[in-house]
Amino acid sequence: MSLQQQVMEQMKTAMKAKDKVALESLRAIKSALLLAQTETGSAAEMTEEDEVKLVQKLVKQRKDSAAIFKEQGRDDLAEPELAQVAVIEQFLPAQLSKEDIEKVVVQTIESTGASGMQDMGKVMGMVSKKLAGQADGKTISTIVKKKLS
Repeated sequence: MSLQQQVMEQMKTAMKAKDKVALESLRAIKSALLLAQTETGSAAEMTEEDEVKLVQKLVKQRKDSAAIFKEQGRDDLAEPELAQVAVIEQFLPAQLSKEDIEKVVVQTIESTGASGMQDMGKVMGMVSKKLAGQADGKTISTIVKKKLS
């Protein structure tokens, strides 16, 4: 079942349950999917990898917004953003633990022979490709920096 079909099914359930947060989150996913599909020069069908990237982008946007709201002491605005994150994350593959990410980073550093911060870009690229959708870039970056420094 494609992401769009899953979203439509979840929307029906959310409408029946009168779950406003879930419905708003699902509509955001549907909207982003439709925009991506109608962009000029886009392929006829989105690949699963493209769909995962799109959902990750939506999650990141909401987390960033929530962080800004919390910084400004606006918990009333941060809470709905975090609630939407929880709904949208259902459409992402299972996230790896920091320990699992660390293992992949160490293996990549060993296989590439990376020795310092000058190799960070190369290591980040390879690890990000291996863990596509299973870890966010910020976490990967933090671990790579720690291991290379």
